[in-house]
Amino acid sequence: MALFMAAVVLMTTMSFAVEMHFCGETLVDYSFVQQLKTCGMENAQPAKSCENPMLSEKSCCSDQQIIIEGQDDLKQNFTQLSYEQQIFVASFTYTYINLFQGTQSTEVSFANHQPPFIRQDLQVLHQTFLI
Repeated sequence: MALFMAAVVLMTTMSFAVEMHFCGETLVDYSFVQQLKTCGMENAQPAKSCENPMLSEKSCCSDQQIIIEGQDDLKQNFTQLSYEQQIFVASFTYTYINLFQGTQSTEVSFANHQPPFIRQDLQVLHQTFLI
């Protein structure tokens, strides 16, 4: 159980990034830690149009990066709880601590009560006897 909880803490605090290189709609390469291999098309000069030399075509290659951020703060502050949650925690703590406190009273509360009237002896009636 301890190893499982350690793995959960490790996975929730770990951050990583995935970089992907696309040439058109095709995924050329992806990487977690190293440089991407490219298709070589992003450095090529696109041909300029004869009609309008000021317009140039965009490169068909694109890079995408997916970043997964880990949890930075594992310590939860008591001030982040709502007022109702603070009331619940305080009352639960108070009642839990007082649950195990013994009383100093030796008075038996049921000493003056009469036992219930038994019409018949049930052990004899059902013939069940303790040995």
